[in-house]
Amino acid sequence: MNILVINCGSSSLKFQLINSDTEAVLAKGLCERIGIDGEFTYQPEGGEKEKGPKAMPTHTEAIQYVIDALTNEKTGVVKSLDEIDAVGHRVVHGGEKFASSAVITDEMLKAVEECNDLAPLHNPANLIGIAACQKLMPGTPMVGVFDTAFHQTMPKKAFMYGLPYDYYEKYGVRRYGFHGTSHSFVSKRAAEFLGKDVKNTKTIVCHLGNGASISAVLNGESVDTSMGLTPLEGLVMGTRSGDIDPAIMEYISKKENLDIDGVMNVLNKKSGVFGLSGEVSSDFRDLAAAAEKGNDKAQLALDVFAYKVAKYIGSYMVAMNGVDNIVFTAGIGENSGFVRSAVCEYLTFMGIEIDEEKNSKRGEEVVISTPDSKITVLVIPTNEELAIARETEALVK
Repeated sequence: MNILVINCGSSSLKFQLINSDTEAVLAKGLCERIGIDGEFTYQPEGGEKEKGPKAMPTHTEAIQYVIDALTNEKTGVVKSLDEIDAVGHRVVHGGEKFASSAVITDEMLKAVEECNDLAPLHNPANLIGIAACQKLMPGTPMVGVFDTAFHQTMPKKAFMYGLPYDYYEKYGVRRYGFHGTSHSFVSKRAAEFLGKDVKNTKTIVCHLGNGASISAVLNGESVDTSMGLTPLEGLVMGTRSGDIDPAIMEYISKKENLDIDGVMNVLNKKSGVFGLSGEVSSDFRDLAAAAEKGNDKAQLALDVFAYKVAKYIGSYMVAMNGVDNIVFTAGIGENSGFVRSAVCEYLTFMGIEIDEEKNSKRGEEVVISTPDSKITVLVIPTNEELAIARETEALVK
């Protein structure tokens, strides 16, 4: 079965065509600057990468370019749309309405739309991508795979905030968590890689990228996660503040003469390691280079990040009454040995020792703890597109 995986943002669209039988990526690409001037990148399996300007006033044109590239006589990987059996769409927020992936129907889309207030930057873009695909591929079955679904197994004590209960009942104010597709894929793959039963393991997944989150996965189910109602809560991230005293918002608004939108812009786009470093960068490679040259603020940003990650790991050990495996994934988690080492230095009291030679590897499935470590620490590259393809195949077969 050939499954087209679509990850749609407000002005971008990532795609992969995956053969679900072999799990091979037949082609992949990216549509950028949709609604501005448009740029299209496409690469078939084993072929040359193509990149250039393409006019994309809307997502419909972007999807059309994707289809044209996939079916191109010279560089395409299928002869016609008939060879694309299903489409899997990433949908960021399903609220409490979706605890699993769902076949896309009119009723399902209406329920997703009702969650737009919870993810105003993401869900409308996801819906636009779905509508564009439906217009150009009307007979093809489609599935929505939700970032929030994996975390719907959290107990109420983990997802409720210390706010008036009415806010939960009336507005759905609670912890939802994100990166669920990644946390689900990585926790299952880690168990498989180690030859363990995921239904009998305690795993902490550290999804560390520009957006970062940690989850506690008990016997295959998420029981807590660091992101909250929105992706702003939790760890210090690339440009997001993570956890703060909420009174800071009022304090800064008065000092800087900012309205609520202005404060939220600071918290989402000017904070995190970017803000802590004195705006050196939100990229950890740049921060590491600056720190090596003696930039104290860049070093502080790295130190704060590692410390916050370690604190969440410790709290999730408590949540699960222990831990068997700690897994690093995503861009920083997979590629930054110095971040992994910095985090694990806080965990030596748990009998964790890191093999620095193995820890120097990048983007590989590898156990980085020593054989005599009491807790296994490993790296598992995430693959959200493959996870979406698997969910889609399971629902449309």
